[in-house]
Amino acid sequence: GRLEAVTQQMGYHPQYLDSFLKTQHYLMHMDGPLPFDCRHYIAIMAAARHQCRYLVNLHMLQFLRAGGDPQWLRGLDFIPPKLRNLNEINKILAHRPWLITKEHIEKLLKISEWSWSLAELVHAVVLLAHCHALASFVFGCGCEQDEGPGGRGSLKPLSPGNQCFCEATAGNGCSQELLRINRKRSLDSCMELDSLRERMQRIHMETEGREDTRLLQQDREEGERQEAEVGVQDGCSAAEHCSDLSVGLSLLTDTDGEITGATNLACYMQDPDFGYQDFARRDEDQTQVFRVQDYSWEDHGFSLVNRLYSDIGHLLDEKFRMVDGLQSSAMAKRQGCEPSVFKRGIWNYIHCMFGIRYDDYDYAEVNQLLERMLKVYIKTVTCYPEKTNSEMFDRFWKQFKHSEKVHVNLLILEARMQAELLYALQAITQYMI
Repeated sequence: GRLEAVTQQMGYHPQYLDSFLKTQHYLMHMDGPLPFDCRHYIAIMAAARHQCRYLVNLHMLQFLRAGGDPQWLRGLDFIPPKLRNLNEINKILAHRPWLITKEHIEKLLKISEWSWSLAELVHAVVLLAHCHALASFVFGCGCEQDEGPGGRGSLKPLSPGNQCFCEATAGNGCSQELLRINRKRSLDSCMELDSLRERMQRIHMETEGREDTRLLQQDREEGERQEAEVGVQDGCSAAEHCSDLSVGLSLLTDTDGEITGATNLACYMQDPDFGYQDFARRDEDQTQVFRVQDYSWEDHGFSLVNRLYSDIGHLLDEKFRMVDGLQSSAMAKRQGCEPSVFKRGIWNYIHCMFGIRYDDYDYAEVNQLLERMLKVYIKTVTCYPEKTNSEMFDRFWKQFKHSEKVHVNLLILEARMQAELLYALQAITQYMI
């Protein structure tokens, strides 16, 4: 139930991995405005927008472990209206974040039985952006590669084969403490999976036992029809209750009790045809362009998110800074430029695809710095990651190391997440004003 394939890939850059895991843990498991089961369901909704079975299956398991209602796993039609109302903003942020407005925010916050609080909404927005961006990383690094139509698969990364996280990081100066924590997480994950299987078997056995008892009681008390009817009704209620509990679990298992995961992600999203479209920048209508000089993460987004969802701003800021500080001298040298120039070219290119512009940047540099195959790869992983395949991963930068390709995917993850947050937090700011 944890992100083994993801941490294995991020393990090439252990300092970043440590920062990522802290943020992931805080979002999902520490005190915050949203209930724990809702957090995992929001993650399911976000991952489903990109058909990312890896993340959907992971959060389905954690949703059940957090005590979530198994009926919710049947799809959006079975969840509370308050949670279902988040679908519109989820859809927009995932594919065309520039369309989000203060009216979307107002609609969710309006006074009603199903209204969101400002703190809850900020938590939800961060979760959505986090999972959308993580889906890009999952597809970009091949973590979803072995996922078949039925949602099964060993979730092995494209490369380096079956190398474990500890082996991948041993040569990168990873601290022994981080390795120890990861080993414990893996052990915990196995224990949790075994516990979940036992729970599933127990629920099924209890359901069958209640049903057998009910039938025996019917036979014995056939002459006392009215009392028997009452007994049948009570028996059915108990059996139905157990059956409800096993609904979500049965969605995750096959006939042999093996964990298989979701078979149909369509039930977790509406308007599946809504996807990314090229941001249309019109010179005569500059209001469409998001100018970082007017609203930036450092000057605006950080303080807002940190005020409404305590400490998350610091964790996100650390993650943004960490990916910017990763060593990239080899990559830059191959491209004939300085590391900072090369990374900024990738970052600004990603933001440009979402309509975010930097007045102090010459965008002609992007075409000079980034070769065509790299640009195609970055755009695919950023905008429609579900279309990424192993051939694309292998073809771009054939001469580059696997760790350098992972580095590019980390830049995509963080640049995309910040882009979504900038649009959402700006809309929340406009609503508050």
